[in-house]
Amino acid sequence: MAFPVLTTGLVSSVVFGSYSNALDYLTQSQRGDRSQGKPASAAQVFTAGCFSGLVQAFVCAPIDLVKVRLQGQTTANRYRGPFHCVAVILKEEGPKGLFKGGLALALRDIPCYGLYFLPYEVTRKALTKSGEQPGTSAILIAGGIAGVVTWAFATPMDVVKARLQMSGAGGREYNGVLHCMRVSIREEGVRVFFKGLLLNSVRAFPVNAVTFLTYESLMKIFFPPSR
Repeated sequence: MAFPVLTTGLVSSVVFGSYSNALDYLTQSQRGDRSQGKPASAAQVFTAGCFSGLVQAFVCAPIDLVKVRLQGQTTANRYRGPFHCVAVILKEEGPKGLFKGGLALALRDIPCYGLYFLPYEVTRKALTKSGEQPGTSAILIAGGIAGVVTWAFATPMDVVKARLQMSGAGGREYNGVLHCMRVSIREEGVRVFFKGLLLNSVRAFPVNAVTFLTYESLMKIFFPPSR
């Protein structure tokens, strides 16, 4: 589907841009300084990651909702495309309908983006010799591990988020995050919160490995390390 592909770049720019700027603020340094052997602390990395998750959840909630609705619509031709989907949501649910599932999205993304960047930084550092720049293999491995770790923690709330987002499009109605969790556990058991975990993890390794390699490569081009 074209819509998820087209929005991936926007989401990634929001996440990595907010993370990098938050980390610069927390360390009161430019990224070039960090790349020259002045790494941020684990607490700073985690906090900056959480901030990027907050920004991503707020900015991209409508995009995520439209993506889920288009992929999971149960009625044929209910939505004829992303713009038609937005129009239908505004008509039937009002502006706040675009943020349905937003709390679950925030509960997923805020802590999980902290966990996204932390294992990346730790693994990349462990695979890089002191005083040297991280190599391509170190970045790829660290990025892949970060993706798998993140999805391991994100999958339960991702299931809840998707169910809440579909509740206005022919799916079951839920009164909120806790109600959705209670109903899901009662009817399907705890295992329901780990649906798709294996598939997400298998997909997450290569996708995030390439994502971090692209990010690091672009940062070197636009913000070359000071010599």
